[in-house]
Amino acid sequence: MDDLLFLVHRIPYPPNKGDKIRSFHLLKYLSQHYRIHLATFIDHAQDQQYCDIVRQYCTSAWFERLSPRRAKLKSLTGLFTGEALTLPYYRQQQLSQWIHQQCAQYSIKRVLVYSSAMAQYVLAKEFSAMRRVIDFVDVDSEKWRQYSVVKSFPMNWIYQREARRLGEFERTVAQLFDASVFVSEAEVQLFQKQFQQKASSIYAITNGVDADYFKPDAHYLSPFCSTNPKLVFTGAMDYWANIEGAEWFAQHVLPLVQQRIPTCEFYIVGMNPTPTVKHLEQLPGVTVTGAVLDVRPYLYYADAVVVPLRIARGIQNKVLEAMAMARPVLATPQALEGIPAVIGEDVYVAAEALEFAEQTIQILNSDHAAVGMAARRFVETHFSWAASLPTMMQLLEATP
Repeated sequence: MDDLLFLVHRIPYPPNKGDKIRSFHLLKYLSQHYRIHLATFIDHAQDQQYCDIVRQYCTSAWFERLSPRRAKLKSLTGLFTGEALTLPYYRQQQLSQWIHQQCAQYSIKRVLVYSSAMAQYVLAKEFSAMRRVIDFVDVDSEKWRQYSVVKSFPMNWIYQREARRLGEFERTVAQLFDASVFVSEAEVQLFQKQFQQKASSIYAITNGVDADYFKPDAHYLSPFCSTNPKLVFTGAMDYWANIEGAEWFAQHVLPLVQQRIPTCEFYIVGMNPTPTVKHLEQLPGVTVTGAVLDVRPYLYYADAVVVPLRIARGIQNKVLEAMAMARPVLATPQALEGIPAVIGEDVYVAAEALEFAEQTIQILNSDHAAVGMAARRFVETHFSWAASLPTMMQLLEATP
């Protein structure tokens, strides 16, 4: 086996949120073909316990506890250096030293970078002889631009600046690396349009879903106490896009639904709910669960799964997982980006609050079992890790 340097901005375990699901499956697959030398940060204390699990896939590994509060303060140095704030946020001298040590000890000819922030460690000329591949996943600079549109001063200025500076960095990385990867063709086209990058070095590798794990199974025990109609929204509830989506649905959509279906309940299921999210429990019919041991029973017993994201990039795993569970899914157009499902046959879509409420009411008042089963067939056909991951291997093995 050859050696592979794998740089990931967040520990790829447990696979319980979008970026960690993708990075874990990459690690698991590539460990079958390479001796992995992994470097990653731990930004939640509870994830420290998973280091030994990750080490099982690696020949060597470097872990560093990252304090989000200190990292945010450190990122402000970017205002003085002129660089994107994301870069000093993830900058650690100890990691640079570890990378040089591993390259000196092992014959490392390939590096896979996961997320643009980690590319800063292998940009120097000394790494140019290596086969360098980056999985951008999403166009992160576009995410910051979206944030700037909905924020007020001074945050809108900061986000506009970050979109511009990070976009410049993304373009530089794409020019220097041998291959750039995104999670969907939509992200590829956006990147090419914004930065005029050549199509021959940019690729889409879609996410997959473990359809054997996420499958409708009547053996699940219901996590709900009542028989009232239930809507479920899943995701990490310290992520701003999820927070904004939960707020919007609870405050502007759910009351419209409850005018017609007064007993309708809305469950916000996900780890690390912020005070803003917890406060939503004061609204009639809203429950915030926090972290749960298994999200599948919440999906299985939901009358519908809603994905009310108004800011989203790439492919939303929460949509695919709910579809794999054969549930009727109602999502915003943003949340369906990169998922070529047939609207009305595999999944439902709505944009504005009134439309979202009307679609929700229609779903709750009808039998949508056929749509649920069509959703599962769609996921099984189009989103398989076994089908998508070999492309990454091909990119790492390609010769100029």
